Amino acid sequence: MAPATQFEVAQPPNDAISALVFAPGASRRLLVSSWDKNVYLYEVASGAEEAGLVGTFEHRAPVLDVCFGASPDEAFTAGMDHLVKRIDLASGEQTVMSKHAEPVRCVVYSADNSLLISASWDNTLHIHNCTAPSQPPLTIPLPGKPHALAASPTKLVVAMAARLVHIYDLPTLASALSSQTNTPPQPWQQRESSLKFLTRAVACMPNDAGYATSSIEGRVAVEWFEDTPESQARKYAFKCHRQAAPDDEGGGDVVYPVNALAFHPRFGTFASGGGDGTVALWDAEAKRRMRQYQKFPDAVAALAFSADGRYLAVGVCPGFETGMEDYSGEGRTKVFIRELGETEAKGKGAK
Repeated sequence: MAPATQFEVAQPPNDAISALVFAPGASRRLLVSSWDKNVYLYEVASGAEEAGLVGTFEHRAPVLDVCFGASPDEAFTAGMDHLVKRIDLASGEQTVMSKHAEPVRCVVYSADNSLLISASWDNTLHIHNCTAPSQPPLTIPLPGKPHALAASPTKLVVAMAARLVHIYDLPTLASALSSQTNTPPQPWQQRESSLKFLTRAVACMPNDAGYATSSIEGRVAVEWFEDTPESQARKYAFKCHRQAAPDDEGGGDVVYPVNALAFHPRFGTFASGGGDGTVALWDAEAKRRMRQYQKFPDAVAALAFSADGRYLAVGVCPGFETGMEDYSGEGRTKVFIRELGETEAKGKGAK
């Protein structure tokens, strides 16, 4: 196996990256959504250290999230224009799935249940049946503004303001949608976040056992779904993405937001990306950092592993930590792709 390599994607977005995601299955496609109102589709060349731009898909407003659907030719987007859209990546055709009353923050596709879930700042979830796109979505009211959304094979985790976390059972949502019920299903569990500050990202374990959340205050929490005292006793949180402040500035730590989390699909380890411009790999079971990569030129905004775990995509753009009033990611927004070594993301506890 060749050693790990890393390369930069040509023709990156013109402004800040909001999300990036690899296609399901064996496809090498990568979708990137941006504040420049576009979604970009790239393909990693086989055997070459490059990723070519396949196409761009223009929207009327900044795109806050993107995900693939059932195939590498289907994508869904969440927009500042309040719309949830489906894109046929082969023809470029865009169709509106639903409209929220406020900007749509997140979209997640559940392949196991053929559901698309969108979360909006209007404090609702829309549950869409992807096998019957003309069917109106099921609306679920939320007690707070959603900031992050993630799905495991059977669970949906919604992280909201005021430390609220709701976990829904996806098969229950699917049956509620098919039965055309007027009463929205209740969460499977309601929790308070282990993190005291605003949640930035959430990611689910590929083995359906639990999830990780991160906050603006340089911390990550790891939790398990099973609601037994033994399982809940295993949850923990830790500090990361911090740098020592110079002594002449009073010392202590400079704390950065942890903007991105992604679990490795095979090994169950996870990557975190922060405002400090670094990406770290963590072993969730052994509770330790496995490695930290060299510093990127700006803040890490988004992370994604490919479906086979071979590639890690890193979206980099200036963060808002500096308080710039005339923010622009133009010319400084980059996408890096790292081809991992065979055991690079393998944890100590991995079989």
